[in-house]
Amino acid sequence: MLKPQRLGNLSLPDMELTEDKKTCRKFGPCGVGKKAIYLNSFYIERRYYVPMKSVKRIFKRIAMSKGGFTGKGAFGTLPYLVVEYDDGKEKQCNFKHEEDVDRLLAYVEVNFPQIPLHSEVAEQKLAEKAKRMEEKQRIGNISETAKKNIRCLDNAIKYLHKDTDLYLNLSQSAKKKRVYDRSNPAYKWVALAITLMGLGAFGYGIYSLATHAGFGIYFLLFGLAAIFLFSGASVLPTSHNNRSYIEKQLLNAVDEMEQYIKTYPDFPVPACYAHPVVLKRMQDILKEGRAETIPAALRVLKEDLKALNSSVVVEQEEYDEIVAIKPMFLVMDYR
Repeated sequence: MLKPQRLGNLSLPDMELTEDKKTCRKFGPCGVGKKAIYLNSFYIERRYYVPMKSVKRIFKRIAMSKGGFTGKGAFGTLPYLVVEYDDGKEKQCNFKHEEDVDRLLAYVEVNFPQIPLHSEVAEQKLAEKAKRMEEKQRIGNISETAKKNIRCLDNAIKYLHKDTDLYLNLSQSAKKKRVYDRSNPAYKWVALAITLMGLGAFGYGIYSLATHAGFGIYFLLFGLAAIFLFSGASVLPTSHNNRSYIEKQLLNAVDEMEQYIKTYPDFPVPACYAHPVVLKRMQDILKEGRAETIPAALRVLKEDLKALNSSVVVEQEEYDEIVAIKPMFLVMDYR
């Protein structure tokens, strides 16, 4: 096993490092152990490590192309994990799937609660928002019923955080269902046809090179380009990228959450909406005095989400929350 290189001033003894990396929880190209977080280089997974004692904060950074905002471009969101350590140094790691970043952050939140999970700028904005909410709550003089329901939602949030995979699976499966429903089926079959042509060209390229025929290298390169492009683009219709499989994944995620919340007396929302962000935004609605009961807060939240579309401008922190939960409501038709 390749020994990871140290980032920062602190280091771990070799034996301790080897064991920690071996048993670390893997999230995409990175990993989180008991003693350190393991980060990727451009080509090699978990190539570096930062001892947890050196980590100052860990957060997600999203780069989004114009196509990501309009829905018409070739590129969408580009997720990164950023680890700040020592005195302001940082390491940025690129991820293929944003859900892996979310799972890593959720794992850190549970196992290393002392590590901040937002950038300093985001932290300041969240603190300002919390202050505004407290001020609204003070001025609005909300009822005891609303205060009781806020505490109820807070307890439910803590319960969900005991098994982060359940609500992350729920959110991610809803996203995949939404993306699949919105995509044109013809694109998948066109991609498959081009990939098959690429395979044929690749095979012919090898044959041409072996027999010294002309232009063999061009067929070879075209074939490789087509294969790598579409195999990595999650466009091809495969056993894991078809309607039946995606719908089954969503149903399984809802069923697993249903079983989990059965042990919680009177869980405040249906299993299909059991996500900490949903409950947190319902708390905000209660604090603002826009609702007094939990069912009313859920109805207001649904109306808020319906009103949010591509023409509405929101801050990054709110965007992250919306993309985590709105697909859950969309695939359920806000029922």
